[in-house]
Amino acid sequence: MFGIGVQELVVVLVIVLVLFGGKKLPELSKGLGEAIKNIRMGFGDDENKKQETSKEKSKK
Repeated sequence: MFGIGVQELVVVLVIVLVLFGGKKLPELSKGLGEAIKNIRMGFGDDENKKQETSKEKSKK
């Protein structure tokens, strides 16, 4: 996974926990999840537009 091992992930998680604290961590992860969801939807919209355009061209 991107050349990141378990030890590196643990270190990153500990640093995030220290910086943001336990109370803000759920809010942070929720915001991150929503951002990833929006990015995926954005890429999906581009693919749908490409498919629609190719269907319209094939009908002509």
